[in-house]
Order: sequence, then C-alpha cells, then structure tokens
Amino acid sequence: MELFKVFSNKNSKDVARDRLKLILIHDRAKISPAVLEMMKKDILEVIEKYVVIDNEEVEVKLASMEELEECFPALIASIPIKEMKLLEGK
Repeated sequence: MELFKVFSNKNSKDVARDRLKLILIHDRAKISPAVLEMMKKDILEVIEKYVVIDNEEVEVKLASMEELEECFPALIASIPIKEMKLLEGK
C-alpha cells in the first residue's frame, strides 16, 4: 500500500508519531478512508476528461495545514499528467 511508503526508513518512534498524526487528521476531517477513496475516484474522473494521467502514480491523502497556529485538514493530490487531450470546440 503506497500510504505506508511514508513510514519507510524511520525509527519506530517516528513511525508511531506519523501514524498518530494521520489518525488525528482523519478524525478532525471526519472523512473515513472509504469516503476519501470515493473522493479520489470522483476527482480522477473529472481530471481524466481533460488529460491522460498516470493512474499508477496518483496519490491523494489528507494532511494537516497549519494556519494561524491552528491545524486544519487539507486534501493533497499528486496526479502525474502524461498528456493533454484534444478538446473539440475549444
């Protein structure tokens, strides 16, 4: 699972801290992994209307965004684009 690549090459203390952060972010956002996966699917369907993407390298995750000393959940997407599609009438 790509999510766990984040935890490679770290000691157990760092891994535990990162896992706890991930759990807290998901709890604050009140977004279950199943809902996050549905959002990812919907986002990719829209993007694929305009570009060809590399589905193997797509990464969509929740992260924390700090603003004015408060942490807010943020949806982060990394979607490699292979090429633009030709759109008729545009």
